[in-house]
Amino acid sequence: MMFSGRTFLYVALGCGLVLVPVAGLHAQSSAPATQDQEVDPLKRQRSDEDVRKAHAALRQELKGAFKTWLEQDVTYIISDDERKAFKNLSNDEERESFIENFWLRRNPNPDSPDNEFREEHYRRIAYANEHFAAGKPGWKTDRGRIYISWGPPDSIDSHPSGGSYQRPMDEGGGETSTFPFETWHYRYLEGVGDNIDLEFVDTCMCGDFHFTIDRGEKDALMHVPGMGLTQWEEMGQAKKADRFKGGFENLGTGPLASSQQSKQFDRIELAAKIFAPPPVKFKDLENAISEHKLLSGPIFPFDVRTDFIKVTDNTVLVPITLQMKNRDVTFVTKDGVAKGVINILGKVTTIMHKNVQTFEDTVEIEQPAELLEKSLDRQSIYWKALPLLPGLYRLDIAIKDVNNPDHIGIYGRSLEVPVFHDEKLATSSLILADKMNAVDSHSIGSGNFVIGNTFIRPRVAANPATPVSFKRDQKLNFWMQVYNLGIDEGTKSNEAKVTYQIVDAVNNNVLFEKQLNSKDLGAHSDQLTVENTLPMAGLQPGKYRVTIKIADQISKQEIAQSAPFVVE
Repeated sequence: MMFSGRTFLYVALGCGLVLVPVAGLHAQSSAPATQDQEVDPLKRQRSDEDVRKAHAALRQELKGAFKTWLEQDVTYIISDDERKAFKNLSNDEERESFIENFWLRRNPNPDSPDNEFREEHYRRIAYANEHFAAGKPGWKTDRGRIYISWGPPDSIDSHPSGGSYQRPMDEGGGETSTFPFETWHYRYLEGVGDNIDLEFVDTCMCGDFHFTIDRGEKDALMHVPGMGLTQWEEMGQAKKADRFKGGFENLGTGPLASSQQSKQFDRIELAAKIFAPPPVKFKDLENAISEHKLLSGPIFPFDVRTDFIKVTDNTVLVPITLQMKNRDVTFVTKDGVAKGVINILGKVTTIMHKNVQTFEDTVEIEQPAELLEKSLDRQSIYWKALPLLPGLYRLDIAIKDVNNPDHIGIYGRSLEVPVFHDEKLATSSLILADKMNAVDSHSIGSGNFVIGNTFIRPRVAANPATPVSFKRDQKLNFWMQVYNLGIDEGTKSNEAKVTYQIVDAVNNNVLFEKQLNSKDLGAHSDQLTVENTLPMAGLQPGKYRVTIKIADQISKQEIAQSAPFVVE
């Protein structure tokens, strides 16, 4: 059973806007400095050579995590002024403070410590990478950029294979054939307007849908003489060659042609607004988030699992799953309902004890009183996903049984978030789950246990060295992502063999094996998701492991992941 309740995320951030320290705020003396006087370096006139060296040093400093944050993580949502200010900062401490305040200024609810904007932003990046990759990461595509900046459209008119197309009258009417294209409709975009339609066309037939302001670009017969004529062209009222005599749209002439030509500049203005950073709602936000101390007390046992999923080159989504036995929770019965309440506090800190993220939840477990005794043998699961930079951290978690305040559990371990290098074949964690299914379009990328468009509830072991367990009447679900597959420059597609096996852990016999071609999972993507569901009824009680192997035929790299499990 899952918990219900609100999730609160505390982030230890600095308060206010970042101000680069400037000397000389008071009136300066006009008296020249003597040789014995110390000259303030901030007042000293720098030579051209000093300026050149300073800029070179800045470029050198921004080669690492800060460069990735600026040019990948927030490249579509940072304003020009913010970008300029960030580049002018002089040290890493100022840059870290800037990043903290960057997210604070965009917090949609200043009175809540849960920064929904940041969490939604990284969810969108992960979704774009999974759904819009086309020989390059999804976040680099036009659809990915629009999705990251403005979120999912209210509706999509999709023509993934192109083909026969009946033009509306405002495009000239008549029938033609098209390249694959999509039209995204937004009912409202702040700072842009109402009823916005954005068109993306795949003219290369390789899955790369680019944004266009020319609705005629999707016409595959545009340059074929005598083919794909508009109604007026078929009636002899116009010539096809007239389409290319000027204007930004190469639409065929028709009854509404003159009115549509007058709207071309509106479409250019729309493109400029769409590709500008979204407006910042809370520019002057100054809010300090207080830290919470971890609880201490009698042991309340619980198990913890952490997984790692790539979002960008320098950001990793870290789902944290807690599992506790209902028997260890104190239930209070009222009006025929038994309720257990648990407070959860978690902190992620650096090795220098700097607070990176804090999350605090109150969750409830409810059962009809007559079913309470049966439910005590079950377990309850809690899930929280945090975006983190690669590096070494400490994860501390404390839980408290609200109905028995002295019943407290403490967890503390190191947390090493991996680096996913650009050219190196890599994978996410291999997750074994007791429940996995696709979610509806309204739930994609949001909610507990949702990664992309999949609901996946991990099985949690007592410790990392202990296999997770399944019963024979359950199903084994496994999920893993693959990153940095090679892309053929000619076909813009990948070429890899994906093999998954069920292996007897005692004698290493392969009991089940299936091989897939990466093109079956996503032909034009450098990122794939491998997921499957297998029944346990065919396995005898014992120890087993799932192994997934990837052999990339283009980059000539191989990688494998394994996860043990027990059938009871």
